[in-house]
Amino acid sequence: MLISLAIGIGLAEIGLRIVGFSSPNFVMPDEYRGFSLRPNAEGWWRKEGEAYIRINSDGLRDRERIKKKPPNTFRIAMLGDSMIEALQVPLEETACAIIENRLQGCEGLDDLRIEVINFGVSGYGTVQQLFTLRHKVWDYSPDIVVLAFTTINDIRDNVRTLAHHSDLRPYFVYHNGQLVPDKSFLQSPRFRQQRSSFRESLIWLKSHFRILELLNDWRSALGVFRLGRDQDFIDTSNLVYREPNDPIWSEAWRITEAMILLMRDEVRTRNAKFLLATLTNDYQVHPDSKVRQEFATKISVKDLSYPDQRLRALGEREGFPVVNLTSSFADYAENNRVFLHGFDGQIGFGHWNAEGNRLAAEILSEELCGMIVPSPS
Repeated sequence: MLISLAIGIGLAEIGLRIVGFSSPNFVMPDEYRGFSLRPNAEGWWRKEGEAYIRINSDGLRDRERIKKKPPNTFRIAMLGDSMIEALQVPLEETACAIIENRLQGCEGLDDLRIEVINFGVSGYGTVQQLFTLRHKVWDYSPDIVVLAFTTINDIRDNVRTLAHHSDLRPYFVYHNGQLVPDKSFLQSPRFRQQRSSFRESLIWLKSHFRILELLNDWRSALGVFRLGRDQDFIDTSNLVYREPNDPIWSEAWRITEAMILLMRDEVRTRNAKFLLATLTNDYQVHPDSKVRQEFATKISVKDLSYPDQRLRALGEREGFPVVNLTSSFADYAENNRVFLHGFDGQIGFGHWNAEGNRLAAEILSEELCGMIVPSPS
């Protein structure tokens, strides 16, 4: 029986390699951010879209970068979550890569070389992006820091009672009226288990045996399926589209706005410029305006612009620039009858596809070009 089992497993392993199946683990525990990208991890991503992913030696979904900024170089750091990380498309089709190429054409640059570095990590909220700024970004001496904000989940990820994987991430909380970091995740059994030698051995085995990767995918898919069927989770996510009327969401917004201001202030103390960009959610930019309105009616809101308007108002009140992508995306999608989110069987839903990344890069490049080469007053 053991021999037959071994032969069966061996044949399955060979079959998976022949058909090109691969599902590598790109994530590892991180003492500051809860989790981060695993340096030098690589493999095919096919869960949504398709791309061969290489994480560089410093744990970024980017090409290799020199930390010390070269002469005549202007650097832009892009902070964000899965929308900026963009595992769904090849590296050259990500918004960051396209922005880098487009900015070379800004008038007045002379011999200045532009670098746009991708610090996006799937699942990050604003708190983790702030810690990324402190423990990763400043090593590269950026001249502009862009916080790319995904409204559908970044706000909820900043409070423990709303966040997904709430025991694997840091938070900020108010204590005696003061905003202080909460790193209790370091003591959570789940986080400590992930840092164990046994866990690392399992990851090594998974990276060398396709059948273990397949089993892990099935287990993860089951968790996503259960989450997708959790109506409370879905309904709670949609609360981002309305003004908060309960203590939890009020606190989530309060902490989120405080995190943005902390980031703005820290960027300014480093003599760099700060830009907040609010990204798009799939229903917000569906090419059919009737679908957008039906969804808004279903969740009892007038329209889907509340989070974008609120963050723009924060920027106007606190004196920093904000770019809202939603309106431009919705107009483009409707005028061109094109979906900017989703792939294949899930077209219209999920992450940006190649066209979505391209349009985001086009809009952001225009704003960034003006920040690099200010117009004459």
